[in-house]
Amino acid sequence: MPDWTQEVEVLIDEGRISVPYSWTVGTTLSRFYCELRDNGKIWANRCPECGTVFVPPKIKCINCYQDLHDWVELPGTGTVETFTVVRYEEPAIHPRKAPFVYGIIKMDGADTGMLHFIDEIEPEKVKAGMRVEAVLEDERDGNILDIKHFRPLKPGSGG
Repeated sequence: MPDWTQEVEVLIDEGRISVPYSWTVGTTLSRFYCELRDNGKIWANRCPECGTVFVPPKIKCINCYQDLHDWVELPGTGTVETFTVVRYEEPAIHPRKAPFVYGIIKMDGADTGMLHFIDEIEPEKVKAGMRVEAVLEDERDGNILDIKHFRPLKPGSGG
């Protein structure tokens, strides 16, 4: 049997494949996103056993595995725990043009951090421990990007 691979020129086409998809976020995140979209409120949930407050909310406590049904409204302010400055363009991954800042925000009243954008400040001026507040989109769709970004708290604004 002849080896046809010896008679064929190998071509390589470097590219990327986009695979759009959708999924249900379930009842817990649906409630979180609907409150954010419809009322501009950030809600978390609290474990009845250990008291840990999760934002974004979870179905079960990661510490003691209890179901989470106790909801807590958060004030929309928090503290930057850590951050990174993204300095390269990657449209398939990053929803913003570089440079921009991703940060872990520990919301006031919550025990867990939430990943989100930090804006309205030069990337070089962002610091761990900085106080921030959520800025909501005017037109909200019911997803995490309804929080446009977090910005530094203005002096005297209660944070």
